[in-house]
Amino acid sequence: MALKVLSALDTARTQWYHFKAIIIAGMGLFSDAYDLFCIPPILRLLGRIYYQKPHLPTDKYNNDDDNFVIRRHVDSVLLGVALLGTVIGQLVFGRLGDRIGRRRVYGLSLMVMVLSALGCGFSICTSRSCVLVSLGFFRFLLGVGIGGDYPLSATIMSEFANKRTRGSFIAAVFSMQGFGILASSIVTMVVCGIFNAASHPNPKEKTPTEADVAWRLILMLGAIPAAMTYYWRMMMPETARYTALVELNVQQATKDMEKVLDVSLSQIAEDESLTLPQDPPSYPLFSKQFLRLHGRDLFGCSASWFLVDVVFYSSNLFQSQVYRKYLGKKYESNVYEDAIHVALLQAIVAICSTIPGYWFTVYFIDRIGRRKIQMMGFLVMALVYFAIGIPYASHWQDHINAGFMVLYGLTFFFANFGPNTTTFIVPAELFPARFRSTCHGISGAIGKVGAIIGAVGFGWASHGQTEHPKAIKILLVILGGVCLLGLAVTYFFTPETNGRSLEENEE
Repeated sequence: MALKVLSALDTARTQWYHFKAIIIAGMGLFSDAYDLFCIPPILRLLGRIYYQKPHLPTDKYNNDDDNFVIRRHVDSVLLGVALLGTVIGQLVFGRLGDRIGRRRVYGLSLMVMVLSALGCGFSICTSRSCVLVSLGFFRFLLGVGIGGDYPLSATIMSEFANKRTRGSFIAAVFSMQGFGILASSIVTMVVCGIFNAASHPNPKEKTPTEADVAWRLILMLGAIPAAMTYYWRMMMPETARYTALVELNVQQATKDMEKVLDVSLSQIAEDESLTLPQDPPSYPLFSKQFLRLHGRDLFGCSASWFLVDVVFYSSNLFQSQVYRKYLGKKYESNVYEDAIHVALLQAIVAICSTIPGYWFTVYFIDRIGRRKIQMMGFLVMALVYFAIGIPYASHWQDHINAGFMVLYGLTFFFANFGPNTTTFIVPAELFPARFRSTCHGISGAIGKVGAIIGAVGFGWASHGQTEHPKAIKILLVILGGVCLLGLAVTYFFTPETNGRSLEENEE
């Protein structure tokens, strides 16, 4: 028989505490996206500040395309180091979430994010080498905190939710990433707009020294949303499933849920003589029995996440490369206008495709199911990438217009109304309570390895190659092929978790 407290969670009507949990967990994902995706416009600022060419005799800067361009290895490191930290954070905090409890390490991951976001802004000094090394170090720590937030937020939300709307609740938590991307763009535009109005720098003259304050301020403001939810994270009770099924303390789980759910104690209290219906699994992680029971699921979750992140991060972090015709020449815009142009394009994509994609998933995930949405997303993304990639050199290169932008925006829409969201949801529903956070962390870590390949690999391939459309064409076609591979992995290895309790999925 099922424990009363777990049955009550599965059948509970939607109530205020569910929305409170979405906000508390979602603010972490909001900060994650803000910190990861504010970097494209900041790279433009850093290029203007630290990679200016010497004065010409006319006291103006050289107009060639190399001016203000950050060296390829430098921007690759700044992008990749945060993602590498995310890999480590997902593995470490995911395992800690199963070993010592979700709530006990939830606040720690948030504090790492807050302090490292502030550290990114300070970055110690003002010489180029020192700033970049310091920024890379703090972005690595920031990635560790961000990585820890993924498995903990997903696991906590899945264990608090009822089975009827569990997918929507987890998707709502993840959808806060879209608002984080939008917020990073808005903050960048506001900060740079204020600095621009105050100084009106000439684009052909030396970048003003106060621009060095602007990018630091943008990074540090990302710490505020996360810091605001720290108290509420500390006040959350441990999830009933962890307390009852891992710590084997059913009475404490009952008391915790009676505080947050609108149910009477008599409805969820067990008999005094209760023993758990079955002993918890005795096999360790990665044992033969674990691999026999859960290895296929772990492979499916990890491979799908890996493939979608190759596509999602290469497109998102370097979308300004694709939209470069709208950005104009660097020497025709001043330092602040340059960053504003990148942030504006990022905001348009977020409003028109990224955020709607997340919320389509929130609405349809418990109606259609995880597996169908993931397969649909991979398929449509593949078709769109082929549609813009195959004729890129012959058509789109000289006709990047509204039609191209709509097609490219569809890749973000169906990434989020598709595998980018479902790969976050499914690992939180498939595995036993004692392995749930760990397996989610492993899946996410392998996914972020894909993100490193996508973001850094796309950067190396496209940086300085904007005059070679064949390079962009090849990369877009490759991304389409990756999406087809994701479709195949989903079809063969991803089970449907919709409509069942976590314990039924475990079996």
